[in-house]
Amino acid sequence: MLSMKAVSITAHGGVECLEIQDVPRPPQPTADRVLVRVHGAALNRADLLQRRGHYPPPPGFSESIPGLEFSGEVAEIGAEVRQWHVGQRVFGITGGGAQAEYTVVPANTLAEVPANLDWAEAAAVPEVFMTAHDALFSQARLQMGETLLVHAAGSGVGTAAIQLARAAGATVFGTSRTADKLERAREYGLDNGYCVGGDPKQFVEEVRSWSGGKGVNVILDLVGAAYLEANQLALAPKGRMMLVGTASGLKASFDFGLAMSKRISIKGTVLRGRSLEEKAVVARLFANHVVPLLARGVVRPVVDRVYKINEVREAHHRLESNESFGKVVLMID
Repeated sequence: MLSMKAVSITAHGGVECLEIQDVPRPPQPTADRVLVRVHGAALNRADLLQRRGHYPPPPGFSESIPGLEFSGEVAEIGAEVRQWHVGQRVFGITGGGAQAEYTVVPANTLAEVPANLDWAEAAAVPEVFMTAHDALFSQARLQMGETLLVHAAGSGVGTAAIQLARAAGATVFGTSRTADKLERAREYGLDNGYCVGGDPKQFVEEVRSWSGGKGVNVILDLVGAAYLEANQLALAPKGRMMLVGTASGLKASFDFGLAMSKRISIKGTVLRGRSLEEKAVVARLFANHVVPLLARGVVRPVVDRVYKINEVREAHHRLESNESFGKVVLMID
């Protein structure tokens, strides 16, 4: 049996549980599956949680090999695949197993890498741009001329959301716990930012000032429970709140009266656990609406640091430090 190198979680715990091992290579793809030779795979918070034993992969995916997004070239195709050919540059999402030399994915979860992106840049794109595009436009229905507030503006999803919103004609505000990240985010289209201290409610007055007292139309919350009450106060009437991250916790008190009086809409979203059919729709909209923007340089990947596969422990340390701005990428070559 053919083997390949892969990042392996040997036990649940710290970075010492990560090793590079020889594991069986995926079998030859059949039907609508594509075997991709992976060149780059970006890290996500889900990888950290999976390593700690708090976020198991969906059924059918490796519990020991992490990785939700990748860039690479088509190595083999199944008999039913028509849209891809061997050697084509692709990137995409998967439920796990991307941090390896090869991965097998459905053909309809892939998109073609624009010629202006290298492997590391391409690896930094799929998960965050698909998540941001789906949350802002497919679900929150962000419109030209509206206002958006992005929490954790310097994160991978945050920097993607800022760029996509500005490209769509929205005004973008952001928060972060680091002033430097807010300043760097201005390069990507952030109009105003606020450095949040101990009390999350501190940003509410800033939002009211930025919005002329109206509040914002959409909030993309990548932080979680600690911001729920302040988010309700910061939203405009008929505002929409998208819950994407849970770094500050999973549970918070909820003001029904405020939500009802403002007619607020609240949605939660994840990408990893969706059905294949839903992921295929997200990937198709990404290919149609976002990839052309990447090709023209209207939006671009934000790469924090690039590591070799055997430096995966250092890469996890970097992401856990909360000092990263944009994406941490592993090169699998």
